[in-house]
Amino acid sequence: MNNFKLSALDLATVSKGDTVKQAIDRSVAGAQYIEKLGYERIWFAEHHNMEHIASSATAVLIGHVASKTNTIRIGSGGIMLPNHAPLVVAEQFGTLESLYPGRIDLGLGRAPGTDQVTAMALRRNNINTAFYFKDDIRALQQYFENDDPTEKVRAFPGEGLAIPLYILGSSTDSAHLAAELGLPYAFAAHFAPAMFEQAAAIYRREFKPSRHLQHPYFIACVNIIAADTTPEATFLSTSLFNMFAGILTNHRRPLSPPTEKVIYDGIPEIEKAVYNMTACTFIGDAQRVADEVSAFAKTYQVDEIMTTNYIFDSAKRLDSFRIIRDALLGA
Repeated sequence: MNNFKLSALDLATVSKGDTVKQAIDRSVAGAQYIEKLGYERIWFAEHHNMEHIASSATAVLIGHVASKTNTIRIGSGGIMLPNHAPLVVAEQFGTLESLYPGRIDLGLGRAPGTDQVTAMALRRNNINTAFYFKDDIRALQQYFENDDPTEKVRAFPGEGLAIPLYILGSSTDSAHLAAELGLPYAFAAHFAPAMFEQAAAIYRREFKPSRHLQHPYFIACVNIIAADTTPEATFLSTSLFNMFAGILTNHRRPLSPPTEKVIYDGIPEIEKAVYNMTACTFIGDAQRVADEVSAFAKTYQVDEIMTTNYIFDSAKRLDSFRIIRDALLGA
């Protein structure tokens, strides 16, 4: 049995033929199911101007899923902090923590979670907010930890609440920052694996203990498609690969049923691009998943595996969560 924790990342992806409400219901069902399986947490990611993703109002979705579950931790993977005033984030997550005490995580990212035009709309033309990421994290910490009643601006709800912060990233910049601040670090290897190895080494080498965390805590987010047999898992994985091909070619589609061959079969440029984006993807039956993911976690000293689950069929999606749990943590 592995000693790392197991969790999930969800974007409330809209499947072909479904509505946004059905996508959110599917996310709730997934959270309820993995809660019973013993997963540590489920995070929702902030994305904007993406027709087939329903997690843009991330704090609202977190509250909804938290209300439908009992024990599993719910959080953001992440809140794109440059899009928001730190005070508003402190108030939102202070409210969530007040409603669901001991269950809320606040993962923070620097990217806009969208295209530059939409980022301008979100930030009211102040595109330079990303340069203040570190300062905004410090401001958030101050709002949560303030004990000075004379401060002119305070976060209510929020002040005095121990909401854990996580730094998210897909580059080495975020690794340096998480290490400097002494915060847990989650790397988005599920879509940007190129700098994963380098970032993992930087984070552990440069980590400075803080009052929040004495030792490095490293989360790797990866794609895992598990099924009863490896051929079935390979077939189911075409939904994921076709989705990424749509992103790369700017022909975004809802999550679609699997296909006998990927839709870009025989187009080398797209094949290479999809492979580069999805290099941290594990596909197979329980034994193959156990062997490959366990070796990956050991090599990179991963404290927590966070899995995506882009499987079209809802029943097979839930069953994949079970197979992953059994493979990595034991039945």
